[in-house]
Amino acid sequence: MEVTRTFDILDQLVTEYPKDDILSRKVNGKWIKFSCDEYRRHSHLLAYAFLSMGLLPEDKVITITNNRPEWNFVDMGLTLARLIHVPVYTTLSNDDYLHIFDHSDAKVIFVGGDALLKKLSPLVKKIGREIEIITMDRADGFRCIEDLYKIGEELEDKNKDIIENNKKSIDENSVATIIYTSGTTGAPKGVMLSHKNLVFNFKGSAAQQSKDYRHKMLSFLPLCHIYERTMNYNYQYCGISTYYAESLSTIAADLADCHADGFCAVPRVLEMMYNKLEGAGKDLKGIKKIIYKWAFSIASKFDYTKTSPFYTLQYKIADKLVYSKWRQKLGGKEMLIVSGGSSIQAKIIRLFTAAKMYIFEGYGMTETSPVIAVNNPKEMIIKIGTVGKAMAGTEMMIAEDGEILTRGPHVMLGYYKDPEYTKQVIDSDGWLHTGDIGVMVDEIFLKITDRKKEIFKLSAGKYVAPQVIENMLKESSFIENCMVVGENQKFASAIIIPDFNRLHFWAAKNKIHYNDNSDLIQNDAIIEKINKEIEIINKKLAVHEQVKRVKLVADEWTPLNDMLSQTLKLKRNKVKAKYQALINDIYKNEI
Repeated sequence: MEVTRTFDILDQLVTEYPKDDILSRKVNGKWIKFSCDEYRRHSHLLAYAFLSMGLLPEDKVITITNNRPEWNFVDMGLTLARLIHVPVYTTLSNDDYLHIFDHSDAKVIFVGGDALLKKLSPLVKKIGREIEIITMDRADGFRCIEDLYKIGEELEDKNKDIIENNKKSIDENSVATIIYTSGTTGAPKGVMLSHKNLVFNFKGSAAQQSKDYRHKMLSFLPLCHIYERTMNYNYQYCGISTYYAESLSTIAADLADCHADGFCAVPRVLEMMYNKLEGAGKDLKGIKKIIYKWAFSIASKFDYTKTSPFYTLQYKIADKLVYSKWRQKLGGKEMLIVSGGSSIQAKIIRLFTAAKMYIFEGYGMTETSPVIAVNNPKEMIIKIGTVGKAMAGTEMMIAEDGEILTRGPHVMLGYYKDPEYTKQVIDSDGWLHTGDIGVMVDEIFLKITDRKKEIFKLSAGKYVAPQVIENMLKESSFIENCMVVGENQKFASAIIIPDFNRLHFWAAKNKIHYNDNSDLIQNDAIIEKINKEIEIINKKLAVHEQVKRVKLVADEWTPLNDMLSQTLKLKRNKVKAKYQALINDIYKNEI
């Protein structure tokens, strides 16, 4: 059957891919599974119930919950009832929640978890209109999703024909969802995406999908983010089972437990996994340690074009002795891993891919629902270090100033209640200006080099692209995170958060004594060690790009303290404001 609206997936699943675990959730160590029939049934029951709640077509309904099958039931039920789904992160600040509650005109908010309910209930009361809170789990004083199922059953005879008529008449160009961008600056903006935007995108990525109805994927990135959401649609469209991880801390265990064939990730998650694999080698002794280090070296040379007999032999030995053991701990499967959200280091792609946990990097944004370009595993159109080829049916070009522009069915309808800003982003010819800078490699592969607004100029007039340098700095195992600064200064510098696990090991080995991390980063030997790491990176940079001075900090940058966006990108203005005194100290004697 033809799928032109998101909810068309439901009938397609029941007809083409009947299975008992299309969606599963882990609770207290056990998987709770839902069949295709149950998925369709729960979605329709919610749609019947929504019609009884006084909601009008195109009213907005917010969901704030962790990943779970019920998120999908609400998502599909809302669109079946001609309502607009507004999914929101569980980790926003109070100010952002208040802005979204007010700006979206939401009539209902679905909330998952007691902690969120306690946090959000007082905020909802501050909004100057009535908003009903419905809980995903039973809570005193609130209706829960189970109550809506019962209402749907009672009203099925009355409302079934209305929903069936909606399925025939809802236009693919109508708004299906409003997604508030996490953003790195300013208040979140509501991106309006149509059914056509979403369907075009998940069909396009599904055409490159190397897994099928026989496989299962683990999901742990927030479903409220367009990247994970579209990939979930992709899985469902292909009949792939989706298993939702119990928590971020149980990813490895959940991969092994459900024997997943892959997952989606952002670079920060893969960086942490890489560091754990690297760290595991430090605890080995003798020949085992030598073999482990050698296997890392072989992986660092991996490329799809490497076919020499000697490298192939080395690779097979490394796989048997080391890589296969990693896979075994994660469920034993060869995996498909899609990475997006920000740039990932090539060494991470090479290591995982060498271990047959194939990472394929893509690129997009909420405003393009989201995929613009992606490496293609099905047809093996791949180049490590790039984000792949523009998705079929879309247009992409590099403007004179290096900015990436795109046009096509994937481009949003616009920003909710903000036509003026929409005009700033989408020009009169329909080109969406991404704000990212890129170049073409081998004429077909896109490589992202930086954010247009993040590039700064030194006092001598030379431009510096900080993201490129930051990614290179993070190649050092001693550097966990960093931000390059130096706008209008003579040279570039960096604020650096060391990898303290690695630093503790090195300090112990070198008999360095300290009280805590703040004390450790003041140690001259530690400062010298980090500076030596910087010197190695500087040799790969142009003179004006080189990092001349650094300041070490014993902090964490997370979405919770507002240093990172929800997709783990640096909020540069926030970081700069926090460390302005340190930055001033770096340049205090410079004129």
